[in-house]
Amino acid sequence: LGMAPWLVGNAVAPQLAARWGLGAAEVGWLTSAVQLGFVAGTALSAVLNLADLVSGRVLVAVSALGAAASNAVLVAVPGYPAALAARFLTGLFLAGVYPPAMKMAATWFRSSRGLAIGALIGALTMGKALPYLLRAGDAVAWESVVLAVSAGAAGGALLVGVAYHDGPFAFPRRSFSWALAGTVAAHRETRLAVLGYLGHMWELYAMWTWLPAFLAASAIARGAAAEHASAVASVHAFATIAIGAAGCLWGGWMADRIGRERLVSLAMAASGGCALVIGLFFGAHPLLLLPIAAVWGFFVGADSAQFSALVTEVAPPHAVGTALTLQTSLGFLLTTATIQLVPAIAGTAGWQWAFPVLAAGPVAGIAAIARLKRGAFVPRQPRQ
Repeated sequence: LGMAPWLVGNAVAPQLAARWGLGAAEVGWLTSAVQLGFVAGTALSAVLNLADLVSGRVLVAVSALGAAASNAVLVAVPGYPAALAARFLTGLFLAGVYPPAMKMAATWFRSSRGLAIGALIGALTMGKALPYLLRAGDAVAWESVVLAVSAGAAGGALLVGVAYHDGPFAFPRRSFSWALAGTVAAHRETRLAVLGYLGHMWELYAMWTWLPAFLAASAIARGAAAEHASAVASVHAFATIAIGAAGCLWGGWMADRIGRERLVSLAMAASGGCALVIGLFFGAHPLLLLPIAAVWGFFVGADSAQFSALVTEVAPPHAVGTALTLQTSLGFLLTTATIQLVPAIAGTAGWQWAFPVLAAGPVAGIAAIARLKRGAFVPRQPRQ
């Protein structure tokens, strides 16, 4: 519920584009603004050590309320620049929801930590898909979609604020230190885990942002009417992103059995392969195209939680919260590049060639994890 505001701007982009006369690049900035806000929020949190100093319950509850409010503002903004500001603020507040939540989940588990964080990231993935499901009905006004998502985020804040408390394996707290972020950056194992995560992030949000447009364009290429194609693409986009929740659970279950390094490499190889080939099915019958999209949606997020779990295992114990925050800050900063890159390629070469460039991320990520694995680190908290 707390993360549902993330892709609202993209889910209602056709209505906003018609309202303000937006092109593809400007639509992309509706999502990139959230990414940049998230980067700013996570960078500020990392420098101030908020995730290691402030109670996760308080930080997540207050941040989710802020995200709900800034998301709701979208229905009242006078124009596109104000909409970008509202989306930036939404991302800024979401920086206090996502990273602390991973640390909070980790306090409840030593064994099966991968599955636990996988369940959490699966929930976040389902939340990000939710606006597409709400948008799927043609009769639903875009304002109703936005406000419903904000109501859900406020409800999530209430649940955490009232009902959550840390588990028995809480990480040690420490006093504030300006050097804590530098300590994390200098730690070799953490650095390699973060580099692997960057390869994953190169692909993830560009896929989530632009696959709905790809599916709609593919339907139009088959001869579907534009309005019908948009509605159908929203349903398919919800299914494709939401299936990532199952991928996260599978990834957590597998990682606790075969190891996180093997799991993330397997998932990146599968998702990168889908990025390479899905363009070949542009304009094809849905029975051919949608299975590829579903496989991509399943694997593209299956490793998300495991990169985070990996950081909780290899980072210095007193800096886990800051390490997770720094990891996500760098990763989401990188996503702004590919979110803008994909529509530029589609506009020049066509949607058939828009996604292969995303496969470069998994290749680089697999290489970083291979170096980490060769280092043969011993996890701080053993898997059982």
